[in-house]
Amino acid sequence: MSAEQPMTADLFEVDKRLSLKPVTDFNGYLRSAFGDGPCTCHRCTENSGEQTDYSHLHTFEFDGKPSHRRFASTAASDVLQKLKKAWLSYTQAELQSLGLIDLDTLKTFTDDALHPRLFALLGASGLAREEDGQWHLQALAD
Repeated sequence: MSAEQPMTADLFEVDKRLSLKPVTDFNGYLRSAFGDGPCTCHRCTENSGEQTDYSHLHTFEFDGKPSHRRFASTAASDVLQKLKKAWLSYTQAELQSLGLIDLDTLKTFTDDALHPRLFALLGASGLAREEDGQWHLQALAD
């Protein structure tokens, strides 16, 4: 057996943690967190979709198509609950409730195609804020 054979096998090794239920549930949650088309809430309808004054956006564009956040299931507490379960399952460690998010780890267990939805949801839900390319978890209001 040559030295290259084990390395080649490693290239095709799949991280089994990615198939854990909380991780797959989190990715499914990100897929369903947005509906098709722009937001049609009263505020967006009244403002003809103009969101300039909004602290948290309602309408986003993914893959060139407008999508709206599903408010009933994407409050900061909902996002945090799903994220904590996936984080614990994947890392075997608790997610810190406040402070800097380890983006490398977060991106590792989130499907690549869902990264834009992930970051849109973190900000739109109010769970986290971006500052100089870093994401910080914020305190949730009781």
